[in-house]
Amino acid sequence: MFDVGWSELLLIGIVALIVVGPKDLPHLFHALGRFTAKARSMAREFSSAMEDAARESGVDDATKSLRDLKSLTSKKSLGLDALDRAADRFEKWDPAMPTQRNRPQRDPDAPQPPAADAPAPTP
Repeated sequence: MFDVGWSELLLIGIVALIVVGPKDLPHLFHALGRFTAKARSMAREFSSAMEDAARESGVDDATKSLRDLKSLTSKKSLGLDALDRAADRFEKWDPAMPTQRNRPQRDPDAPQPPAADAPAPTP
């Protein structure tokens, strides 16, 4: 939180020793410790109250439905992942080098076409 090194802490301790005095310094540190503990407990209580209020108001349900909506509109569910793969293959294709490797290949995830030697379905 604060970027305070050992040298700064030593300087603060020396100044506190001079200003407060060695007799009252332990009491000051005790009061400072109680104050920070009280502040931490108040912050923890506030945080838990905010989480409870969010839970009661239905924010969790809204985030869950937003996650569900996001999964429904994903690239895979819309079929855009195949379009991305085709665009990648097209970008890598070099028309100047018509070799076996650069030949257009069928997308393995695409549905299989009907076989040519299979009989045609009768209506």
